[in-house]
Formats: sequence, structure tokens, C-alpha cells
Amino acid sequence: QVQLVESGGGSVQAGGSLRLSCAASGRTLSNYAMGWFRQAPGKVREVVAAISRNGGTTYYKESVKGRFTISRDNAKNTVYLQMNSLKPEDTAVYYCALTVASFSRVVTTTREVDYWGKGTLVTVSS
Repeated sequence: QVQLVESGGGSVQAGGSLRLSCAASGRTLSNYAMGWFRQAPGKVREVVAAISRNGGTTYYKESVKGRFTISRDNAKNTVYLQMNSLKPEDTAVYYCALTVASFSRVVTTTREVDYWGKGTLVTVSS
């Protein structure tokens, strides 16, 4: 049984920073591509950032490039999302995602995701 547990969400003012963590259990993280998706009220779930199994390939949604950084520590079975210069439009529930994928591939669509975390709420006020 795979469990993905997100943490690090919260409320912050615009311009602030948060660091999300996703701890995986039940699987060896190095065998999976990982990603962070988000879903704002009334909107579809979308990819924010993704990272390949070996960490060598990353993907970022255009609006977060230069502000967000995804990373992974396979030894700790944990993936991170460092979010800087947060904006009110970043407000959403953020979900950790795990997918079986080839070594250097990133996963950027919800239909490809094999496992989801329960999400952590990020609220950015202006």
C-alpha cells in the first residue's frame, strides 16, 4: 500500500515562501517519477512541477518558473517543493503525485498519475 503524506502548507502573505514536503511509504521512491499538482476552487487539477526518477529532468508550469523549485531525496523517500515569491493566484490545494515512469521521464498530466497524496492547502493573501 502506497502512502504519500504532504506537509508544509499554510497561510502566507504575498511575496512569502513555503516549502512543501511529500513523504512516501510503501514504495521505493527512486523507482517513480514524482510531481506536485494543485487545484484551486472551481478549477481543474494542474501540474505545477515534476521531476524524473533520477532528478535529472524537471518540468515547471510557466507561471511558477523562477519561483518554485522541485527536488527529491530518494534516500529519505521524500520530494520537496520550495515556493518563493508566492502570489495570491498560487492559492490552492497542493497534491503530491507518484507515477511509474522510465528513468528520465517527467509526468505532467493527471491521467498518468498512479498515486495521489491527500493534499495540503496553501493560501496566499494579498
